[in-house]
Amino acid sequence: MNFNDPGKICVALAVWTAFGAGFVDAEQKDAAVMKHASGSFDVTLVPRAADDKNAEPVVGRMTIDKQFHGDLEATGQGQMLAFRTDVKDSAGYVAMERVAGTLHGLKGTFALQHSGTMDRGKPDLAITVVPDSGTGELMGLSGRMTINIVEKKHLYEFDYKLPKRD
Repeated sequence: MNFNDPGKICVALAVWTAFGAGFVDAEQKDAAVMKHASGSFDVTLVPRAADDKNAEPVVGRMTIDKQFHGDLEATGQGQMLAFRTDVKDSAGYVAMERVAGTLHGLKGTFALQHSGTMDRGKPDLAITVVPDSGTGELMGLSGRMTINIVEKKHLYEFDYKLPKRD
């Protein structure tokens, strides 16, 4: 198609708008609504030995055990890798965690991917649902979680979507 011809461009846009709008409307009807869950959790971190017994542990490794309370009633188990620098309050970590339980009464499992840094005391944390990791009634789950620690109590906020079910 020659897109230098204004008439053909108008026809192409009209066709795209007519057919594309139908697809967008259908997608919007099936689109999931963002939902919110919140609560607290208890966490136990257990340091693990370095893989190389002779090496200095440059990267720390820990197991994660969590118990979620509130809108998410579940357990979480995973592993974390962490590195602390010589500069005070600078560090980084990554973790993978499998969560099993109920989210607003829907039963299933899903995985969370953590990526966090501390830059001289300034935190930056992203916790994301691993795409297509949901099972059971949580199949198709997507979302992001935030963690706040208030007076030594761990709190979570979880914004998530689930596809519409028939």
